[in-house]
Amino acid sequence: MGDTVRGAEAIFAPVSVLALWTGFVLFMTGFRRIRAVRQGRVPAASFRLGESPDVPTDVSVANRNLMNLLEMPLLFYVVCVLLYVTRRTDAFALGAAWVYVGLRIVHTGIHLTSNRIVRRLVAFAAGNFVLLVLWLCFIVRGL
Repeated sequence: MGDTVRGAEAIFAPVSVLALWTGFVLFMTGFRRIRAVRQGRVPAASFRLGESPDVPTDVSVANRNLMNLLEMPLLFYVVCVLLYVTRRTDAFALGAAWVYVGLRIVHTGIHLTSNRIVRRLVAFAAGNFVLLVLWLCFIVRGL
């Protein structure tokens, strides 16, 4: 695959960006919830157990995107830590990690704006494909 990237800790740059992006979406979700309650669009009790059918779409979609950022990216965080610990961070893995993060940000952008299903699906699927490639590279190099 390539020579080890100088400073295996470089893998933590895309990890950090995705973690910060997730924090941003978390903040946005909370902001949208508070704004919807203050505007009288939904009673605060509608959030007692998470979400309810009363929650406006713009609020639920932000929450759903946050859930997306807490599901598959978990596997991204794990493989990046494994790449670091085993000193297998090379230029290919680092590039793939950045592509994955970029695709997650694109997915969020689509999800929280136009929410065009096909475009969102393409970004989501492409990101998952890159994640699969990262894992396969880790596994193949480790055997």
